[in-house]
Amino acid sequence: MQQIYTYGQYLKDKFGSKVYKVGINISGFTCPNIDGTVAKGGCTFCENDSFSASTNQVQTLKGFHLNLNSTTNPYLDKQLQQLSLQFDAISKRQKQEYGAQKFIVYFQSFTNTYAPFETLKALYEKALSFPDVVGLSIGTRSDSITDETLAYLGELTKKHEIWIEFGIQSVYDATLERINRGHDAANVKEWIIKSKKAGLNVCGHLIFGLPGEDTQMMLETAKQAYEWGIDSVKYHPLYVVKRTALANEFSRGEFTPISEEEYLDVLMQAIKMKPDSVSVQRVTAGINNDSLLAPDWCRDKNRQIKNINKALSPLGLKY
Repeated sequence: MQQIYTYGQYLKDKFGSKVYKVGINISGFTCPNIDGTVAKGGCTFCENDSFSASTNQVQTLKGFHLNLNSTTNPYLDKQLQQLSLQFDAISKRQKQEYGAQKFIVYFQSFTNTYAPFETLKALYEKALSFPDVVGLSIGTRSDSITDETLAYLGELTKKHEIWIEFGIQSVYDATLERINRGHDAANVKEWIIKSKKAGLNVCGHLIFGLPGEDTQMMLETAKQAYEWGIDSVKYHPLYVVKRTALANEFSRGEFTPISEEEYLDVLMQAIKMKPDSVSVQRVTAGINNDSLLAPDWCRDKNRQIKNINKALSPLGLKY
């Protein structure tokens, strides 16, 4: 059995040691799709708390939100403090439990380029100053990054491992509109290509099971994402959590979640199409608490991985 080329393997090959991502959640960051700049309410599937870094080191700053036009940031010191506290707590645990030796600081929750340049610069440089940190991974949206930030990250990448993660989700504008994404597929393509030109490593998020999409559409999204030059990929099934617009659609019978059989089928085909050089960061997703409404198979991560490996076996692969 051949191991799928994973992100962990990529990092081990590059740095010769165990490199772990430290997920960070900074108060004051939001999304142009939530604050009304491009849309209101966020993507239909998004309940951002369910994607937040797991730490109790964050005291949220009520009512404080940054965007690209913010002229001041009175809470920068507080944000830098949050960053330090979270990094210290999580990296310590990763060293003890997993034998982690080096780290990538992962700005995970919300849109982590959607703030004034000086704020971003301060946070990124602070993160890079921590012991044993080799780089950054920055989760963002393609409509929320400026040329100035991209050029700066291009400079950082000369000395550090810099990744930018874009939610691609689908290459079909009708789907993006239905999920209230707030930008079109051409925008994602443009910024992935620009990021590659700036010298950055790019990870693309793909969601299988979006409303109205069939297998061929999902595979077309994967095919185009690979063609745009992504270096790494995260595959997600779409699941429904409480307090989202998608939950309302689901309760009205307007949305049927992808079955595990369908998901495994499209995932296998997407992996077969994938260029060998593209590493895999995630093959599934889910949540095991009472906020999950459907599908039930997204509840048990271990079972999902077991079934994915069973499906990979005839291909001579394992995850």
